[in-house]
Amino acid sequence: MSKGPGDLRTSTRFPAAAAVDSMAWQEIEGHDAVVERFRRALARGRLASTFLFVGPKGIGKRRFAERLARALLCPNLDASSLAPCGRCDSCVQAAAGTHPDLMIVEKPPEKSVIPVESLVGDREHRMREGLCHDIALKPFFGGRKVAIVDDADHLNEEGANALLKTLEEPPPRSVLILIGTSAERQLPTIRSRCQVVRFDPLDAAGVCRILESQGFVAEVDQARRLSGLSGGSVARALELADDDLWQFRDRLLEALAAGEPASVSLSETTCSFIDAAGKEAPLRRARARQVIGFAADFYRQLLRALVGAPARGDAALQQTVDRAASSWPGDAETATACIDRTLAALGHVDRNAHQRALVECWLDDLSRIVQSGQPLASQET
Repeated sequence: MSKGPGDLRTSTRFPAAAAVDSMAWQEIEGHDAVVERFRRALARGRLASTFLFVGPKGIGKRRFAERLARALLCPNLDASSLAPCGRCDSCVQAAAGTHPDLMIVEKPPEKSVIPVESLVGDREHRMREGLCHDIALKPFFGGRKVAIVDDADHLNEEGANALLKTLEEPPPRSVLILIGTSAERQLPTIRSRCQVVRFDPLDAAGVCRILESQGFVAEVDQARRLSGLSGGSVARALELADDDLWQFRDRLLEALAAGEPASVSLSETTCSFIDAAGKEAPLRRARARQVIGFAADFYRQLLRALVGAPARGDAALQQTVDRAASSWPGDAETATACIDRTLAALGHVDRNAHQRALVECWLDDLSRIVQSGQPLASQET
């Protein structure tokens, strides 16, 4: 297998060929072009050893990686369609999650980073356990070994460094797939040693089909509404399937439209709403991302309206933005500053920041920006 950094994109430059067996990959929605690239690489004997899958959360990157692993591990693989046989011991064990040559590492829900122990073992068993040790062993079935590192965005420097040797010198007959949201979120040392495969968001129709076929929603109309708001992400659509979330969003948008983000009642309501997501930190972080994401959407569309472009989004967001555009106390520069501050707050959600302090500081800063009409840096100087 050849190895080298590169960049595979799901663009129109390489349309998916008819040779790809749609039945074999039918559960993978919207990524036929990527399937075709891997089919071509395998047919030419030029499959790389290390890959970095990047794209928005919830578009099927993990599912694709697992499906690809099943294909690569199957001894009866039909290279012309990249279709595993589905009947051999390898396929049966891969489908059951018990394949000895398939390793999957992911961030535990209660952790903020991928534990280095899952990569190289604990201190008493360094390099005698963990993914880097296991992938170097001889394949049990005699073919390949495949390792998947999900949540690669949450590799800290120690974890990334632990992977470097394996990335630099992949064991023979091994394939290592890292999954993240963007190449820029990976350390340069990781990014430069992987072939980057970019996954595009799904279209709304694709998200709708998944919501319906998997039984995630009960009504077709709800599936259509959520898919239209999903931004091409099934995970995003599922997060939005919550009536309480939409009730809170209405109140948040009204406060932002009025230029009053730092009101005591809004701050308390926001913090209580985040706390109500559950006792586990990951649930509260997810709720905080939703809340701050709503604000980011509002300010982006407000900026469009202030410069004369039509607001986008669902009807409720458009109506709120249209009302705000004529009476909001700031201008386009103010809206841009609010976007910057909101995106900064979003970036701090996963950094173990105290949620209440984060929300209160963020809303207070937004209020200062709106009242002064200037970015915070300008106020400080």
